[in-house]
Amino acid sequence: MNNFQSALDNSKITKPMWFLWLLSAGLIALDGFDFFIIGIALPFLEKDFNLNSTEIGSIAVSAIIGSLIGSLTLGGITDKIGRQKMLLIDVLIFIISSAGTALAWNAFSLIFFRFLVGVGIGADYPISVAYITENMPSRLRGRMVIGAFTFQAVGALFGALTGIIIINIFTQFFPNSLDILIRYGWRGMLGVGLLLAILVGFLRLQFLLESPLYYIAKGDYENAQLSARELLETDVIITAETDAQPLQTNLNYLSLFSQKYIKNTLLASIPWFLQDIATYGIGIFTPTIIAILAFRNHDDFILQQVRSSQGSAIVDLFLIMGFLIAVLLVDKVGRITLQIVGFMGMSIGLILLGIAGDPSLNQHPNLILVFTGFLVFNLLMNAGPNSTTFLLSGEVFPTAIRATGAGVSASIAKMGAVLGTFFLPILQHDLGVSKLLYILAVCCFIAGILTYLLRIETRGKSLEN
Repeated sequence: MNNFQSALDNSKITKPMWFLWLLSAGLIALDGFDFFIIGIALPFLEKDFNLNSTEIGSIAVSAIIGSLIGSLTLGGITDKIGRQKMLLIDVLIFIISSAGTALAWNAFSLIFFRFLVGVGIGADYPISVAYITENMPSRLRGRMVIGAFTFQAVGALFGALTGIIIINIFTQFFPNSLDILIRYGWRGMLGVGLLLAILVGFLRLQFLLESPLYYIAKGDYENAQLSARELLETDVIITAETDAQPLQTNLNYLSLFSQKYIKNTLLASIPWFLQDIATYGIGIFTPTIIAILAFRNHDDFILQQVRSSQGSAIVDLFLIMGFLIAVLLVDKVGRITLQIVGFMGMSIGLILLGIAGDPSLNQHPNLILVFTGFLVFNLLMNAGPNSTTFLLSGEVFPTAIRATGAGVSASIAKMGAVLGTFFLPILQHDLGVSKLLYILAVCCFIAGILTYLLRIETRGKSLEN
């Protein structure tokens, strides 16, 4: 083990470690807010822009397609120019695109700016996982990565609360004007994302530190030593003789599909792909699904949106609880076990929701069954796959192609998110909610089986340089 890796693994969590962790967590929270606020804003957008089903699906899926592109392209660039530079570029993308969404003038402009939001989100996956993974002691790496990813659920919950607050503000000040709420309510919701992006950007500028492992992989031992000294708050001697050799120039995108790394790539991407079909298909349309399954007897549009937003906020709490379970268990029971158990739990939750939505079994809305299904799904999803897939994507690849591998894995996963988000409304119309939920349950079950077959446990292992 080289000097830096040994010093890192034996280090306490220093103030710089906490700060870089907090900054990465803040951007992940912004990811969660931007991805899921659109589910609350969509009913208002539909009425304001007179959207058809294709436009609704395109708005919902545009950020995910952008995320796919951002993960695939900017992950590789991160390995070339460094983690810190890409973090700043990423924040700038967020600020520009968030402003565009709040000021969108038609469906096409909104789709375009939502796509740019997605590019920023997609870039953040490989950047953040590489940045945190490379700068934390191996004994705490799993907890710290998942702890940061927990803020995706915090962002999603804040999105739900934002929707509730804005609806209540407009109905209080304009009680007899539904048109004003429809026209400006969604802009207020998306505008909050702009304020969050500016805040995160400001904080980013207060702390600029490149990963020492990145410098080591580049053969820049002088800067690696300076960066390690700041990170660890102690002197560390880093030289070519004692630490890792320079970056292997023969490692690139194609290396991920070589005989040496193909299993790693499959483990990091395929279960994540299947998970995201369910995660984003259900997550973005949670308010809509709750409205259909639990509040379909309400004719009042505003009341239905308030109730479904409140329901979303309640079930989103279990997203956070699931992440907390993952933080407690990931370095005790391992990534693979959590992922398998989580996938099976997601299947059970989806089956319960399918039963709740089956008109042959439930003539009237069954609130207990609906919320039980959502709670089981959200809790086990974040206790398992939604945490571990992100973590594994940063642990199973060497430093030379870590962000590239994490980016490719995230982009493949987002292909599943595109399928889930775009086709869910279509399949819901053709098959009904219940059958669709059963199909998603099968996807999660298959993902659990594949995780077992492709298993690579990374718990407690030092990162390969």
